[in-house]
Amino acid sequence: MQRQTGAGLFFKRCIDRLAAALGLLCLAPVMAITALAIRATMGGPVLFRQVRPGRGGRTFQLVKFRTMLDANDADGNPLPDEQRLTRTGQFLRATSLDELPQLWNVLRGDMSLVGPRPLLVEYLPRYSPEQARRHDVLPGITGWAQVNGRNALGWDERFRLDVWYVDNWSLALDAKILALTLLRVVQRQGISHEGSATMFKFQGAGALSVVSDGARPSSPPPPAPGHPG
Repeated sequence: MQRQTGAGLFFKRCIDRLAAALGLLCLAPVMAITALAIRATMGGPVLFRQVRPGRGGRTFQLVKFRTMLDANDADGNPLPDEQRLTRTGQFLRATSLDELPQLWNVLRGDMSLVGPRPLLVEYLPRYSPEQARRHDVLPGITGWAQVNGRNALGWDERFRLDVWYVDNWSLALDAKILALTLLRVVQRQGISHEGSATMFKFQGAGALSVVSDGARPSSPPPPAPGHPG
């Protein structure tokens, strides 16, 4: 086990920033085309910005490509996510192109390439002490939970995998997660199905919080230490 401190953390941050800078440079044409497609099909703004908690619960502004319309019902309330998610947005999510602007967050030091995904600020007081340990490291564009089920996982399992990553982090594990992420994107595994664009909100430790279509990963993820398979 290699904690994210000292030399290990230094090398991880160097790799993160170098990869983010190269990614922003090399993927600039792809990001430009994506921005034009969003502008043409959804109008502005092109980017979605939201405050999220990072390492130690400190907040930062996460950026993603926008995937949903700002559409409301007759009472002025936002329509369900599945009704606001456009075909362009579905494609961006299925290919994970909507995540590309987060390379800027990585370059700034808000995020890492690999780590637990940054969730909503409102979840912070709802975590159990064990679940809150997911904030002991920088959040990531992809993570151990994402390559072991992504949105097909319930919250408890997702947080268990996040904490497993915190306890078992290594540069080799990060490399494995990045490779598996590319494979999952190509195979389009773990993407929310039509009619369930996003997960139910996390209501707190022990609450019933599963993905809305009830899907489960095709194969169980590896158990964390001390957890029965």
